[in-house]
Amino acid sequence: MNPDPAAPSLEEQLGDLPEILARDIDLAEIAFHSRVEFGANANWKVVVENFLECYHCPTAHPGFSDEVDVHPDRYLLEAHPTFAAQFATAKRTGELGQFHLLYPNTGINVFPGPANLSIGPIAPSGTGRTERYLDYFFAPDVDPAWRDEFFAFDDQIGREDTVLVESVHRGMASGVLDRGRLLL
Repeated sequence: MNPDPAAPSLEEQLGDLPEILARDIDLAEIAFHSRVEFGANANWKVVVENFLECYHCPTAHPGFSDEVDVHPDRYLLEAHPTFAAQFATAKRTGELGQFHLLYPNTGINVFPGPANLSIGPIAPSGTGRTERYLDYFFAPDVDPAWRDEFFAFDDQIGREDTVLVESVHRGMASGVLDRGRLLL
């Protein structure tokens, strides 16, 4: 429920997002598996910006970059009125992955591979701390061994991002910069 009575409905806020997700995943087929909670000592805007750009991927995420084509000409970024979307292809299988930021602060991921989706907020808990959680959904027939490997892979990416955003936050908090601009 939104406390703003003039806020758009959830359907309006989602826009084309359900149809875009349905290109690669049957949303009715997946079921909740688990929630993972984590955080970073960084301003939430730094975390949001890091979430939906992959310029840092080749250097910050070597494992992800080994699996997914992160070349700027092939890692497609689309702007929509209420969300931003990225699409990437798995190098070995050609399967598509989707990564979305529903404005202002909800991340949605569909990694290439068996039916999966993760979704959760990027929430400030002060000027220098961000709390997150991701709810994970999988198709019932997803191989448990694949799911275990996926969780390890996703955790590695998350730890790499935490190091990165905390470093950026420390630089921004140093006082050298008096303002900045989000890439979105």
